[in-house]
Amino acid sequence: MTIAGPVNDADAGVIRGSLSACPACVAAPSAERLAQMAAPDHARLILSLPQAHCAACITTVEHAMMAVPGVTSARVNLTLKRVSVEGALDVTAATLISAAARAGYEAHELDPGLLSSTETDRQGRDLLMRLGVAFFSMMNVMLLSVAVWSGADGVTRDMFHWISAAIALPTVVFSGQPFFKSAWRSLRAGRLGMDVPISLALILASGISLFETWNSGHHAYFDAAVMLSFFLLLGRYLDHRTRAVARSAAEELAALEVPRATVLRDGAEVVVNISDVLVGDLVRVRPGGRMPVDGVIVEGASEVDRSLLTGESLPVYAGQGMPVSAGEVNLTGPLTLRVTAAGKDSSLHRMADLVAVAESARTKYTSLAERAASWYSPLVHILSFSAFGYWMWKTGGDVRFAVNISAAVLIITCPCALGLAVPAVVTSASGRLFRKGLLIKHGTALERLAEVDTVVFDKTGTLTMGAPEPTNLNDHPRMAFEVAMALAGASSHPLAMALTEGARAAGIRPARVEDLREVPGYGVEGLWKGARVRLGRAVWCGADALDVTATYLCTGEGRPRAFTFADRLRPGAETAVAAIKAQGLDIKLISGDAPGAVADLAGRLGIVDWTAGALPAEKATTVAGLMAGGAKVLMVGDGLNDTAALASAHVSISPASALDAARVASDIVLLGQDMAPIADALRISRQSTRRIRENFGISALYNVVAVPLALVGLATPLAAALAMSLSSITVSLNALRLR
Repeated sequence: MTIAGPVNDADAGVIRGSLSACPACVAAPSAERLAQMAAPDHARLILSLPQAHCAACITTVEHAMMAVPGVTSARVNLTLKRVSVEGALDVTAATLISAAARAGYEAHELDPGLLSSTETDRQGRDLLMRLGVAFFSMMNVMLLSVAVWSGADGVTRDMFHWISAAIALPTVVFSGQPFFKSAWRSLRAGRLGMDVPISLALILASGISLFETWNSGHHAYFDAAVMLSFFLLLGRYLDHRTRAVARSAAEELAALEVPRATVLRDGAEVVVNISDVLVGDLVRVRPGGRMPVDGVIVEGASEVDRSLLTGESLPVYAGQGMPVSAGEVNLTGPLTLRVTAAGKDSSLHRMADLVAVAESARTKYTSLAERAASWYSPLVHILSFSAFGYWMWKTGGDVRFAVNISAAVLIITCPCALGLAVPAVVTSASGRLFRKGLLIKHGTALERLAEVDTVVFDKTGTLTMGAPEPTNLNDHPRMAFEVAMALAGASSHPLAMALTEGARAAGIRPARVEDLREVPGYGVEGLWKGARVRLGRAVWCGADALDVTATYLCTGEGRPRAFTFADRLRPGAETAVAAIKAQGLDIKLISGDAPGAVADLAGRLGIVDWTAGALPAEKATTVAGLMAGGAKVLMVGDGLNDTAALASAHVSISPASALDAARVASDIVLLGQDMAPIADALRISRQSTRRIRENFGISALYNVVAVPLALVGLATPLAAALAMSLSSITVSLNALRLR
């Protein structure tokens, strides 16, 4: 089925792959290569499954894949929404995609070579493991310390100290590895990183405690050392979780490139790697396949889904002489292309490069805590060594006393409160926003969101649902409706499906139409009461095209009838736009859709500043231009054509229904359909920034009061550890006020 009139912008995209290799493949890529060498007659294909959502999908898809001749194994990863298939070399992606379609699932091929290069979150698991060990040890050492504080003396006290040493020392060595390694790297590079004083504090606290225990001293600080390890690891883990972005959006886009193409050579079809395709080659693309290259159609007629690159929501006619781009999807008829660009020169690859540039620029952003840390470490060392020298002179060379004060200074100024100032607030705010339907992915997203003064929205799939709905069903007689329903039922075109659904909801039964056939690029025709009837493009049906999205019915009785369609607003869109306006922010609408559709939506939402027909690069350029002019831009989009703009904006949001590459490029994900939480996020982000500043104030006030006490010898290492913990707890409680 086809359309006449402008098309809408469906930035949702049709391919929703997910990039993360299986743990076994990542852990031992060499083993995988060895296995392939041992079995050269086997190949591995990976398909994305955007519609997979439950356990039943796993069984259905795996059975469908295993039913394909030559397939030896098929495993579905529901979290990543993809299936990994192994089989004989003659098993093609097209065959597997057809099998998935017969089972009722949309599937698209991904590049396994690029997928296997994605790293898993080893650092997060390592920090969590060390945090657990530190917590377990801290609880046990604290129990022993309570006995000492309660009055245990002599041999009993020494026994408790030695037991504490047996628990604490291995814990500090194991759990402190992230700090020790980082400190060593800093020292080798000739600088004092934030982890150098942390490492010194851990070593001194443990060393002094061991010395005191060996000499039957009254005080040992193993509890302080383990407590330090726990709180420091907690801050580090919170910081890691709020900062980590699992995968690069540029890698997401690159993996969507078709790895192989069917090339016509000497009249025969030959499947070759995309790197072997040359400019001027003839490439065959079957219905349902993605364009592997940029090219010009030399044979065939079809409809093409360009939502990946241009944002046009509905398919457009593609005939001889028309250019097509890599990443577009051929829908209804076979096409032969003459290659104009392939591989790194294709449109899809250039878009990935555009995103990579924007991402690299973003990584230069540093949080408030990191900026404060640039002067923290040298100052702490100066204070600690100055205290040691002063008290060595003052006490006439009492090393034990001087070292205790030096260690107390290091511990009491330990950057737990400073390190938690941002992550504690972000974690608390993230929990609040999560309950509202927003997932914060980046550690500095809230800080940047609070600075926003301009909000840029995409249209289809963002402000709208990206699905057409018939708007004038009541304007047609029942007879025309019945014939249109019969014709629409023979097509999988989005307009045909929307028309069929609308007719079914209205209780209409299809007329008896025979000899149904779909004409690629034009529509569906058949015989009704012996007369030829058609549903499709205006020119095919002899109708005058309207300036709206429509399909046309001609029955030979009277003038052709137009069935018009519009996109449905996403729930909460009007509320979100109104609330954002009330906060005094500028709002812009940038869409790849036709002017008529964009103007209509802008009018419905009260958006004055809008742009239609924008290509991906133009969206990114617009956002970059606003940023260059001093604006702090929030970009809200969902499609592949929004990815570069999402990555280059000051902060970005995408709905959960968005293409995976868009979700990865964004800082915040809208989990539900309701858009109202976006306005809440802007408000909460400003509250979060205030809490972050308050936490820095608390940390500064704490150091102003506590450091002098340690310098004059009024704080033992244990008291310093308790004071440090109290400052961390205070910061955390202040952050919890966001709840």
